[in-house]
Amino acid sequence: MAYLDNVRTFVRVYELGNMSAAARDQRISAAVASARIAALEEHLNVRLFQRTTRMLNPTEQGVMFYRGACKILEAVDEAEAEITSVTQTPRGSLHVAAPLGMGQRLIAPAVPEFKALYPLINIRLRLSDRKLDLAGESLDAAFFLGVPEDSSLRIRKIADCERVLCAAPDYIARKGAPASSDELKSGAHDCLNLRYAGAPEFQWPLQSPDGVRRVAVSGPFESDHGDVLTQWALAGHGIILKPLFEVAEHLEAGRLVPVLESEPPVPIQMACLYAHRRRQDPKTRLLIDFMVDHIKASLPTRS
Repeated sequence: MAYLDNVRTFVRVYELGNMSAAARDQRISAAVASARIAALEEHLNVRLFQRTTRMLNPTEQGVMFYRGACKILEAVDEAEAEITSVTQTPRGSLHVAAPLGMGQRLIAPAVPEFKALYPLINIRLRLSDRKLDLAGESLDAAFFLGVPEDSSLRIRKIADCERVLCAAPDYIARKGAPASSDELKSGAHDCLNLRYAGAPEFQWPLQSPDGVRRVAVSGPFESDHGDVLTQWALAGHGIILKPLFEVAEHLEAGRLVPVLESEPPVPIQMACLYAHRRRQDPKTRLLIDFMVDHIKASLPTRS
């Protein structure tokens, strides 16, 4: 097992390009990570990385070993999955990611229930509105909203998630409600937008009598945290486009009100991504099945 630990640490150092980041990912100290790499290099009698004070780059031998190491770890994972499926005692850790709003409202509340059903499975949940790299961040599954860019991954669709344009009554009283999407495009209204590294330009897809219109919008504020946008909207600073499940309680309480209902947003796909493997890890399948059922039962709809 010590050799496999060394190999796993090497793979994460290679993928993250940083000893400290790999150590945090592996839940070990940087000194232990460095010792594992040194032990692996001594065993192989080669240098796997060129080290400087700022850089950590794989050598030619390191690149070659990485390709083989990935195959080794995948084979071990698949062998363990086969044993798990036979013994019916799924165990181990699952690294799962989700957008902040979806994770906080739909996934995190269900984690304790899943843990009660499968006490030997530990969930490591990462919440972020930025785009995630499933392989590079060693994730077993990633829940998301939208259309995935990586076609090499498997996708499990959950639902077409209803969305809504809304604003606070104070904002409507001050600036009026938009009568058409042209008012959003002209900049007559303040639109609050989600912005993160690599995000596309702001375009809100709205359903008009002539079909889907992609309306370029702008506003005084933007953030990479979806709940910050909701707080700004509640404070009367602008209009937001949100999945219904994120703002349903505010709509019901009247803290936010729908706008431009004649041109509603196009629903957004809610789904889960996971890696292609010859044999899917049973605990990953159990988690996805459980969360899909839970999310479908939890999604609100507008009457």
